[in-house]
Amino acid sequence: MDRAEKKQAVAALNEVFAKTPVVVVAHYSGLTVAQMQKLRKQARESGASVQVAKNRLAKIALDGTSVASIGPLLKGPTLIAYSDDPVAAPKVAAAFAKDHDKFVILGGALGAQALDPDGVKSLATLPSLDELRAKLVGLIQAPATKLAQLTTAPASKLARVVQAYADKDANAA
Repeated sequence: MDRAEKKQAVAALNEVFAKTPVVVVAHYSGLTVAQMQKLRKQARESGASVQVAKNRLAKIALDGTSVASIGPLLKGPTLIAYSDDPVAAPKVAAAFAKDHDKFVILGGALGAQALDPDGVKSLATLPSLDELRAKLVGLIQAPATKLAQLTTAPASKLARVVQAYADKDANAA
């Protein structure tokens, strides 16, 4: 890599670190190319990204960003997983680490807060933004549905009572 490519790589990483709220750092030593492709595919499907970067360039790119606390984790063969959704990258990393023992989560950062491996795994258990939105919409719709049922219930009960009296009168005659 020449100097211009390094500057480009540092600028790209700096932009990633500045924009994304969550970054996960993991060791990937011993994984096959097929396993790495599987990890990247799973990350892409869930809205996250996985990138292998030179540690020295990544440390330079961390300067001035909120996730600078991951700097000490960048030793050895590391990769970074990041996403706009605060739980997408940790979910992908935790799920992949569960299936592959050579993939080791070192830690990460959620904004300015540093996360240890257990913090990343606990963040992975939270529902995603889409799941939270769906629950919220469900909660908002539920009272409206109940209200509609309550307003129509008295009318239908009254209609049943009138019908019962009509049937009773018809049977009596």
